[in-house]
Amino acid sequence: MFNKLKQFKDLRNQAKQLQGQLAQESAEGTAEWNKIKIQANGNMEILSVQIDPELISVDKKDKLENGIKEATNSAIKKAQSLMAEKVKSSGFKMPEM
Repeated sequence: MFNKLKQFKDLRNQAKQLQGQLAQESAEGTAEWNKIKIQANGNMEILSVQIDPELISVDKKDKLENGIKEATNSAIKKAQSLMAEKVKSSGFKMPEM
């Protein structure tokens, strides 16, 4: 039983270490011909949003909203892929019950 508790403690430590590593990684999603850029880290937190001033007007509201959605989804997908690669390369494994 104590061996299982040690495994869970080790697993928690590995997860924290991996989370710290993922926070240092970043992925960028773009839309509207690179006029909208969103950067996310490996923990899927949005780090920055850049919008070309040309898109900031009332008559381009729909285009801006769709572009933000598209760029955010792209950044998240890239961050998820980055996270999967990091988890795989770190050797992170769940202990058997």
